Amino acid sequence: MTPQNTTPTPFPLQNFQSVRQALLNQHEIALLDVREEDTFAQAHPLFAANLPLARIALDARHRIPRLDTLTVVYDAGEGLAQVAAQTLQQLGYSQVHLLDGGLQGWQQAGGEVFKDVNVPSKAFGELVDAQRHTPMLSAQEVKALLDAQTNVVVLDARRFDEYQTMNIPTSISVPGAELVLRVGALAPDPRTRIIVNCAGRTRSIIGTQSLVNAGIPNPVAALRNGTIGWTLAGQTLEHSAARRATPVPEVQRLAAAQQARAVADRAGVKRAQLADVLRFRSETARTSYCLDVRTPEEYAAGHLSGFASAPGGQLVQETDVTLPVRGARAVLADLDGVRANMTASWLAQMGWEVWVLDGLQATDFSETGQLPPPVPPSPHRYRRPYEGTDNPHEAMQGYLDWEYGLVAQLARDGTHGFHVI
Repeated sequence: MTPQNTTPTPFPLQNFQSVRQALLNQHEIALLDVREEDTFAQAHPLFAANLPLARIALDARHRIPRLDTLTVVYDAGEGLAQVAAQTLQQLGYSQVHLLDGGLQGWQQAGGEVFKDVNVPSKAFGELVDAQRHTPMLSAQEVKALLDAQTNVVVLDARRFDEYQTMNIPTSISVPGAELVLRVGALAPDPRTRIIVNCAGRTRSIIGTQSLVNAGIPNPVAALRNGTIGWTLAGQTLEHSAARRATPVPEVQRLAAAQQARAVADRAGVKRAQLADVLRFRSETARTSYCLDVRTPEEYAAGHLSGFASAPGGQLVQETDVTLPVRGARAVLADLDGVRANMTASWLAQMGWEVWVLDGLQATDFSETGQLPPPVPPSPHRYRRPYEGTDNPHEAMQGYLDWEYGLVAQLARDGTHGFHVI
């Protein structure tokens, strides 16, 4: 969007130290990189959120709901930040600043920059693995188990559309937040070995560790390096599969809810009732993201008024997309007592103030409506090495090597606020 008034406005500056201090103190701040996604993915601060200039008028109001949020805009010298700041100001945002020196100023002041997208979640996943030693099996080991027709089930923790693109043979689609809810129905025999996979590493680590944290009796392991690892091992993937989890019997739901509640309590998740949501929304100095972590289909059939759809597994994977205001409050809802608690347990460990709504009834989920249409792919979209099997093996291996190195870079950054229970 090009503002009608193109006269440059002298926006105040925020330097590296002030932004870093706000992050350390967990004050509300939106650090916005207004370049296109592909450029953003090459180098950006850990908690920067990508909001390309062309998307600001369309997306800013739902991504940054409070108009007086401290908003710091930057580019890498392309001249986009000034225009973006003016656009935000015209939309009503009153606390718009420019990052002093842009991305170069951040780096010159000693600020770390990270590559790829969804980096906070990926770095956190590697931290979980480093501290909890999440059990893993190689692609070769998993294939041997499948070939021998052992008592094993493979659960794919990605979105269903990703699963349909390519999947491990025999695997079942169980997006991340669904795992603890549905594993009892999918593997009722406690001797069944459960393998959790994603495309690379993060969602399989978080999914496997979710099952471990919940205390399920089955042996469980992540597929090391996911479909990338499977491809690098020279093994064949399936395509266009449609296997999905079956409904959960009530006795298993109740057991899963008890397990998930215990994990959330251990992580420091806060408790709220519907009346608290009204109080949260009335607070003019705080941002509250109200999110329904069930499947998109369930959300469309009926949801709480004012809640957005954010399936739990992807929410944990994409905090920079769904929660661009670092330091904000997240309020999560479901109707089973499992998915919101498990999702919240991870957000709490990532440094978020997160609340789960208790005491909800089916009649509370009375607002219906279709989900907004997906955003059309941008010609400047970042091509992820884990999206397909047509990437060069060197690119896939390079991506895995980069993920392994995230923990060291995270330690140098010093602004993350993560803790692992």
